[in-house]
Amino acid sequence: MLKEMTTPTMALLTLDQVTKRFGGLVAVDAVSIAIQEHDILGIIGPNGSGKTTLMNCVSGIYRPERGNIVFRHRRLNTLKPHQIARLGIARTFQITRVFRQLTVLQNMLTPVLHLGQPDATLRETARRLLAFVDLLEMQDNLGMELSGGQQKLLEFARALMADPQIILMDEPFAGVHPLLKEKLIARIVELHEQGKTFVIISHDMASTFKLCNRIVVLSSGAKLVEGRPEDIQQDPQVIALYLGI
Repeated sequence: MLKEMTTPTMALLTLDQVTKRFGGLVAVDAVSIAIQEHDILGIIGPNGSGKTTLMNCVSGIYRPERGNIVFRHRRLNTLKPHQIARLGIARTFQITRVFRQLTVLQNMLTPVLHLGQPDATLRETARRLLAFVDLLEMQDNLGMELSGGQQKLLEFARALMADPQIILMDEPFAGVHPLLKEKLIARIVELHEQGKTFVIISHDMASTFKLCNRIVVLSSGAKLVEGRPEDIQQDPQVIALYLGI
């Protein structure tokens, strides 16, 4: 689907020797990745390979013990999640974080109330993005009334409210009905064509290899290999990792 990217210049987001420990467990082990503007980077690996922990370090949920995370010349290591979000990095989660007792429209507004924009402007933006993911007709429904796939779409739309430069997505296709998954993929493609950058963690190998222009494979917290999807699929280390041979 998407196998091209703009000519690399200075990386939009750089991870340099990022290391995160939990006691004696090294969850992320000296991982270095340069994410270019207009990339769709896929991060794959078995359960426990450090994918979500790495994303948590980028988004400020965890602080790495070693290494640097830099976004457009700004070091992120000591910043809090809301500070990182304001710089232009949005995030969706493996377990969808929707406000169940708020309406869909209210869910959209919660992350941008601090911007100080007129309420009418924020509501217009929210409705436009809900229409973008085909949820506008459900704007008055409670978050708890949405299906799992619809909640994924809502969280995705909500992540776009502050017009981020890069969107981090953790297992966006997990548990999503095939029709809703195709809808989500189409919206990612459309936003990518408009200039957005994505980092996608996923166990959905078919979608990841079709969607991403570059793949990083993690194993036991370390980067095993990085390359184009067609090369990763044929890499002996990756084959051994997934097939146990």
